[in-house]
Amino acid sequence: MRSHIVPVALVVTALAAMATACGPENSGPASADGATPTTTAAASTAPSTATPTTAAPKSAEPKASASGPGDKSGNGQACGANDLTFSAKMETQAGGYIQISAKAKPGITCVLSGEHPVIAFGSGGIEATNAEQAVGRPITLSGSAIVYAGVNPKSTNDDQAVEFKDVIIGIGPADPNPVSIPVGTVRVDKPLVTNWHANAKDAVPGV
Repeated sequence: MRSHIVPVALVVTALAAMATACGPENSGPASADGATPTTTAAASTAPSTATPTTAAPKSAEPKASASGPGDKSGNGQACGANDLTFSAKMETQAGGYIQISAKAKPGITCVLSGEHPVIAFGSGGIEATNAEQAVGRPITLSGSAIVYAGVNPKSTNDDQAVEFKDVIIGIGPADPNPVSIPVGTVRVDKPLVTNWHANAKDAVPGV
């Protein structure tokens, strides 16, 4: 009977040794989990170092608006009424008309279209219609260059008319800064206006 007991003891001893050998393998995942926070911390710090680089271009925005609209010291920019100096006087030619002249203010260079100016009389806005069929060439205004337009305040042959003492001038229908120029007392009924011209003789309505 003793000969059978000894092998059993050996088997028990061998099983205990196997259990002890398996112990270190079970600790492997724990050590792997312990490395995970280190990787996460490194990933979380990466965006913080890149943030200042993406915010830097914002400092250029004010410089882009520094040379905004309103600077008309160069060629190619359209004239507005606030870019020009106007004058008006009565002429006797062609039965009498108002000669409008305009030139650029000092330091301004702008382009005036070959169309007619917007001419109106009174707060009710009696507006002049075009006296010409075609549009002229654009005219660049700078320095002492002068352009002219002629206004026939009364194109009708009857006695019906309204008297005004000022003429309102705009550059295009959407001009936000029309100018009012005194012209003396004029009788107005269905007025006409020519295009802008570089020569005063070409700005006589009806000729």
